[in-house]
Parts: sequence; C-alpha cells; structure tokens
Amino acid sequence: MKKLLFLLFATQALAQTPWKPQKWPTLKHYDQQHLTRIAMPIGGIGTGTVSLGGRGQLQDWEIMNRPGKGFSTTLPGNMAPFFAIYVKKPTETAQAKALIGPLETHEYQHMEGRPVDHHGLPRFAKASFDAAYPFGQVNLSDEKLPVTVQIKAFNPLIPGDAERSGIPIAVLTYEVTNTSNQPLTVSVAGSMRNFVGKDGSKGSKSWKGEFNPSGAKQNKNQFRQGKTGQGIFMYSDGVDKADPAWGTIALSTNAVGDVSYRTSSVPNAWENALLDFWDDFTEDGKLTEKTKVADEDPMASLAVKKTIQPKQTESFTFFITWHFPNRFAWSKERVGNYYTTRYADAWDVAEKAVPQLPQLENETLLFVNSFLKSDYPEAVKEAALFNLSTLRSQTVFRTEDGRMFGWEGVMDSEGSCAGSCTHVWNYEQATAFLFGDLAQTMRDVEFNYALDSTSGIMQFRVGLPLNKGAGNGMAAADGQMGTIMKFYRDWQLSGNTAFLQKNWPKIKRALAFAWVPDGWDGNLDGVMDGAQHNTMDVEYFGPNPQMQIWYLGALKASEKMAEAMHDAAFAQQCKTLFQSGSTWADQHLFNGEYYEQQVMSPVGRKFAKGTMSGWNNIQGEFPPFQLAKGCLVDQLVGQFMAHVCGLGYLVKPQNVQTSLKSILKYNYRATLTEHFNNMRSYALADEPALLMASWPKGRPTVPFPYFAEVMTGFEYTAAIGMLYENMTDDGLQCIQNIRYRYDGAKRSPFDEAECGHHYARAMISWASTLALSGFQYSGVEKTLHFNDQPGTFFWSNGYAWGTCTKQKQGTQLKTTLTVLHGQLPVQTVQIGNKKVHELAVNAVLKVGEKVEFLR
Repeated sequence: MKKLLFLLFATQALAQTPWKPQKWPTLKHYDQQHLTRIAMPIGGIGTGTVSLGGRGQLQDWEIMNRPGKGFSTTLPGNMAPFFAIYVKKPTETAQAKALIGPLETHEYQHMEGRPVDHHGLPRFAKASFDAAYPFGQVNLSDEKLPVTVQIKAFNPLIPGDAERSGIPIAVLTYEVTNTSNQPLTVSVAGSMRNFVGKDGSKGSKSWKGEFNPSGAKQNKNQFRQGKTGQGIFMYSDGVDKADPAWGTIALSTNAVGDVSYRTSSVPNAWENALLDFWDDFTEDGKLTEKTKVADEDPMASLAVKKTIQPKQTESFTFFITWHFPNRFAWSKERVGNYYTTRYADAWDVAEKAVPQLPQLENETLLFVNSFLKSDYPEAVKEAALFNLSTLRSQTVFRTEDGRMFGWEGVMDSEGSCAGSCTHVWNYEQATAFLFGDLAQTMRDVEFNYALDSTSGIMQFRVGLPLNKGAGNGMAAADGQMGTIMKFYRDWQLSGNTAFLQKNWPKIKRALAFAWVPDGWDGNLDGVMDGAQHNTMDVEYFGPNPQMQIWYLGALKASEKMAEAMHDAAFAQQCKTLFQSGSTWADQHLFNGEYYEQQVMSPVGRKFAKGTMSGWNNIQGEFPPFQLAKGCLVDQLVGQFMAHVCGLGYLVKPQNVQTSLKSILKYNYRATLTEHFNNMRSYALADEPALLMASWPKGRPTVPFPYFAEVMTGFEYTAAIGMLYENMTDDGLQCIQNIRYRYDGAKRSPFDEAECGHHYARAMISWASTLALSGFQYSGVEKTLHFNDQPGTFFWSNGYAWGTCTKQKQGTQLKTTLTVLHGQLPVQTVQIGNKKVHELAVNAVLKVGEKVEFLR
C-alpha cells in the first residue's frame, strides 16, 4: 500500500512539474550584424501570429484577422508589449533590463525622440538569433549583468496534423543562466496592454501627424488561476462583438510559486503607466496589483520570481493565446475562423494546449530534427523549412468549416490579391506534401465553387462566402490547367479515389473549357493560341511555353484520371491532343536554345467569354505585354509540375535541359549593380539573381510588366527544374542566392516577398527536397520511389512522414525506410530504376515501423 501511495504521489508531482523546453536544434545562426529584419511568425495555421524579432522583441501583432506589419498595438514607443528581467545579488543593488538586444545606430533619429518601440528601456548589449523553424532562439548577454538569457519561442508544427499545427498560441521561454558565483534573485515579467478592439485598422492622426490606433473600449483584465497555470485574461465590455477585432487574449504562465501580477496601472498621462510599472517591478521583482481600471486599454503585467544558484539555469515560461472569431477576409460577410470553433476563448486555448506541450514539442522536434539530419544542402533545408512560416502568416486562413484559403500574400495592413488565386497557388507544394487534408479542401473549392457548372470557366479568384458564388468571372489559362494537375497530384498522394470519382465530371468540364469555340484550344489541335490570361497579369496572344506546357500537363493528368474512371473515350481524346501539342511545341516553340512565344495579333479575333480581362490594350497588329522571343524564367513550370506529379516529360527531355541552360546563360545576373528595372525591386545592388526574362534575340517595345524583376517563386521554379535535370550545382547556386538575400540584415528569413509579404508562390521551395531525393508516392498504386543517391532523406506525402536512408554495402545499396508519423500504405518500393522490394498487397507501415532491403 505504501508503495502504491508513493507511486501515486510521485506521479502527481511529475504531472505538476511545469513544462520547460528541451534542447532545440539550430539550422541557421544570425550574428548581431544580421538581426535587424528578422521577424519569425509564431502562431498556428490559420490563426494569425505575433513575430519574434531578431533581438527578442515581439512585433507585428497580427492576431486579429488582418496583417499588421509594424503594428505594435499602440502608438510606436515605449508602451508596446515587452518582457523584462530583474536581477539581484544578495548584497548589491538590483538591476533590470528589457529582454531585448541593443539598438542600432540607424534607429536613433526621430522627430520626437521615439524612433522605435522600447527605445527608452535599458537593453542587453549583445544579441544573436538561432533558427530552425518553427523554433527561434534569441541569445542575450551583457557584461554588466551576471546572467545570460536565451529566449526560446515556438508554435507546434507537425506535418500531417493540421489540428495541432493550428493552435493560436505563442510559447515563450526565457532561460536565465546565473554566470556568477552567488545565488541570484531573478524575476521575469511580461507586460502588454489589453488591445482588444485595436487591430490597426482604426485610429486618427495626432497633431504631430502620427497614426494613433484606436478601438479599445471598456477593456478589462482579470487574473485567473486554472488547471494548467495562472495569468491574465483580457476581454472587452465595450467593443462591438461583430467587429473583426473583438475577441480575447491571455497572458499566462505555467510557473508554480512566486507569481505576481497587475491587471492595470495608473492612468497613462505623460507615459506614467510605464513609469509606474517599472518602479514597481524594479523595487523587488514583484508586481503589486492595481484594482482600478485606469485606461480603455489597461496594462496587464505578469511576473515570475525565482532564485537561481551559481552556474545554474532556470526557465521562465509564458504563453500568449488569442481568440478572434470574426474574420471577413475578402468577403463582405463574416466567414469566421476554424480555430475559434475549437476553443471557447483565449483562456480555453491555454487550458487545452499547455497540457499537450510535452507531446507537441516532441513531435515538432521529431519533424525538425529528422529534416535537419537529412542530407539535403543547407540552403535547401533553409528555403524549404523557413518558407513554411507562410502557412501560419495572415496569407493563409481557414473558414469555420475548416476549408483553407489564401491571399497571394499580405501587404503591411491588408491582404494582397484575394481569392486563393490559382495561377499563384499552382506553384506552391508545401501544403500538399505536408498537410494533404488542407490541400484537398482547396481542390474542393476550385472544382465545386470556383468552377461554373455550365460553361466550365474556373474563376481564378474565388469569392467568399462560398454559398454566394461570387468571384471575378475570369479564367486564367495557367491557373485552370494547373488545378487539374494539382488534383492529380493530390489524388496520387492521398490514394483517395472516392474524391476523384466525386469530382471527375467537374475535372473534365474544366479541361474541356479549353476547347470551347474561340477558346484556348478552340480548334482542338493540342495547341493553346487564344487569349491566355496568366500569372503575369496580362493576356498572352498566341502559343507560348508557359501556357502550352501547363496544358500538356493537364492533358496527361486527365488521361491518367480518365483511365482510372474507366472513361476510355476521354482518355483517348486527351492522349491524342497531348501527342499533337507536345510535338508541335518542340517543332514550333523551341528555337534551339529555349521555348519562345509565337505572338498572334488579337485584332479582328473573337475570344471566348471569361478569357479576356481587358487589361491589355490590343490595338495594333503587335499587342503589348507579350513574351515574344524572350527567354522566360519559368517557361518550364508545367514540366516542373509534371516531375512533381510523376507524369514524366511533356516535351523532349533534351529541349528541357537546353532551355534550363539557356535560362542560366541569359537570365542569370551575378550582380544587379548595372541592371535597369522600371518596376519593383526584390533584389538589389550586388545581389545575384535570375531575372524574370531576357531577350537575346530582341526585346519587344512593351514586354509583359514584370520582365525586369526578380521574384523568388519563379527563381525556385527554374532552380528546382535544374535539380530534376541533374544540373545540381546550378540549381543549388540559384537557391543559395535567394537565401543570401534573405539574410536577416537585408530581409527577414521568414518573409519571401512578391506582391506582398509571405508570398504563397515561394512555398514551391519544398519541392527542392522532392527533386533531390527522387521522392514519388502513389497512394493509388501504393508505390514509393526514391533515387539511388546514398544518404538520409526526409519524406512526406501529406499524411505520413519519415526518413529513407540509403547506404552502400559493397556493390549493393542498403535502404532503410522508416515511418515516423501517420500510416503509409505501400506495396512496391523502387530505388532508382529498379523495383527492390515488394510488401504484402494491403501492407501499411505504421509509426515506428521500418523495412530494410538491398538493391
């Protein structure tokens, strides 16, 4: 009995031990000269985020259904949310600093001496940043303090599990190490105003001309003690409950022991609220409650105090959770948020998420460590992993029914280009290969809501709410053909033939729209030559490689799907058109170096409804905004997608390889110091890059708008194409060049921009891992393929993931396939060009299982 009681008490004590983070990996280290632009989003898929800055500051508060670059919840200055530390030796005066690295000299000047947030707070002298997304770590030190601090921040990210990768929480741990030979009294406090109602969309200009955000009204803070921690719950009695900025926030901790708090402060006239907090905190490291609500947005402060022995480390963990149900996105009506259907409020988030943190951290670490231990080059790991942050930015959201939608990107305070734009989202591969269920919701929207059931037009920008059938009424040739290839990809990855069967009539209708009179291929010869609206935001007139190869891919994918649906006649039609169009493209569009456009005059021609945006001025025999004889950076994007889908070559392999070499020859710039660009600059000065287009044979007077620009999503398209064609060094160089530009000093490593921050197209970078590993999976055929390159490679099909290790053993190759998450139905494994292993017909590899075989 005594033994049972002992075990019971031991179990209870273990359960009450607060969670603290394990040792986290580092993929990329940023020194003090490369911190300025770092802003790592912390939040779940579709929940919004707050970002951890390179020096430890919390910035870009984007938790209220809209972007907020630079939004610090208050007028810029000292009142932005921050954490601070109090340190006292036994016989000496206490010291206190904000838990933020030093200011930089370019931040000093301001019209009123408020150049940046927290400008007036003592800071640490030295800082650096370590990242392996979603783990971010800020290292702080100061010779004047007997401690060093490591700030560790993350939000769970588990491929194949969108639920647990979609929690509205920022987990922040401050690991404080006592570097002295004496015990220290240390307190860490977080302080933030209750900004419910203030999302940056409302406000007024002061007499100084500064924007002062408003919206808070009768906001209240309440101290709570719960099952898993204690902290401050922030709500509002005055903000309209239908407002997108209405909701709740919680600042809490799992600490046990000496926890103190304030639910308000003195009135903030002349910034006295901060003074009052600082005096209170620095007196003894404890906070004294203020019961009277001083402001419409009262300050909430929470402190944890501990004794740290010499050379020892203690953890101070805090959680910021949120719950804002009123998302509108690009709709005039509320569409809501999926995550808010899972929790009652922000406090409920903490109550449910904190007990799961040990498992959530373990599984996130398993993913990240498995990926980092793979033999992918560092630049590939960085590009693939860090761009996953886009899935958790305000670019992406999930409506209450769980469907995923996306802007193209986000501007500082507004979404950029509505409608889950097909010709942009065609490029990205992260969603399908990491969160297959979410990818299927996007296919559902494309074929069941964006597609007109009669005409076959797929609006390339879908409207919201879905049941109203709104949209832009326009079809994009690349967008519509690409969605067919994406459906094929997602069908293969999932093995969900019921999903294909349900949507097959709509897929056929989407492809057949190309064949309507005056359409893209109205004469059914396998060649697109109509008015082809595309991702360059104009219409191309006449056959061109970009649209033609997308079309060939859609034809080949449709043939395969038709065969699976026993639709022999349609399969044969697709096959015939594919063969005709592929032959024609090689004969007429390939000029010996690359594929070019044959421009056709639109004058006097008719174009099918929905194919002409009207943005082009088509007067004259030679229309403006064409590619013509240009060498386009992504001329082979359809071929890239065919490789991803396992569809093989759409045009002659030797022409593909020659074209990629020509892109390097004509579009690559080792420096842009002499480059003229009349549009936007996403690469500058001495930065190396691939230009959107070049004209070695003569440029038209008015080319397509973006010809002189550099955009990472397009660069990845060419670079990964090179990897698929065994031009490995060239492809890797292009990827390294991109990440060189996003180095923390010039740009944030977690924000590859195009038309807005966190641009969706850049998530094509995940496909670099597919090209280098040769990963190909069919849940339909239950086949798995890797190339015969020795090494260890992380793989994921969107539902399960693990590693594949190939080691040379004499003249043979030993392969070990391991499943680390999910279940993988597989019957045949192929390494290189040989089938090397046959499992049982209904074999399913489960978590922890592995198979070994020799080739």
